[in-house]
Amino acid sequence: MNKYKAIIEILKEMYPDATCELNHNTPYELLVATILSAQSTDKRVNIVTKDLFKVADTPEKMVKLGEEKLKEYIRTIGFFNTKSKNLISMSRDLIQKYNSEVPKTMEELTSLAGVGRKTANVVMSNCFKVPAIAVDTHVFRLAHRLGFSAQEDVYKVEMDLQKKIAKKDWTLAHHMLIFHGRYTCKAKNPLCEECNLKEYCLYYKNLLKKKS
Repeated sequence: MNKYKAIIEILKEMYPDATCELNHNTPYELLVATILSAQSTDKRVNIVTKDLFKVADTPEKMVKLGEEKLKEYIRTIGFFNTKSKNLISMSRDLIQKYNSEVPKTMEELTSLAGVGRKTANVVMSNCFKVPAIAVDTHVFRLAHRLGFSAQEDVYKVEMDLQKKIAKKDWTLAHHMLIFHGRYTCKAKNPLCEECNLKEYCLYYKNLLKKKS
């Protein structure tokens, strides 16, 4: 078993229930929640969308709500001004170009305001069962620490992960890496001694070198 397969198998044991933690009932709700989650926590987004989705859970309702009222709902989230503008624009495009349905391809999704590769991958993998690895800050950090990639470009990191992880595991790997980054391999003060992956971890090996 190569290093990368071993890492994925250990993560499966550590996080058997790893899944998307953004609350949603429809592809549209997940698209909105993922746009909101940039530079914010899933926990904060879930607090905000609990009330927002009561009044704007479809593109039509979001456009009707309008930018100024939307801001009142999402004010506690980072970059709420830009996100309000993007959510209204994105919703309008869904109505006009896609019959109010969330599209299923990378090209179509990334044509929408506020939607980059990460958001598109999240929606495609969770709603439409398209194998994908969305690279957020946790996945980016762990890809480097565990040696999946040395690239600084997010797209190149995604490509490196795709090469080293079996396609059937892409979506699950995304969730497991996020869980690991959130609960064990934190950006500051990672719990290295408790980590089941330390024998494969470049970050941990460098720590040991510094101590020796």
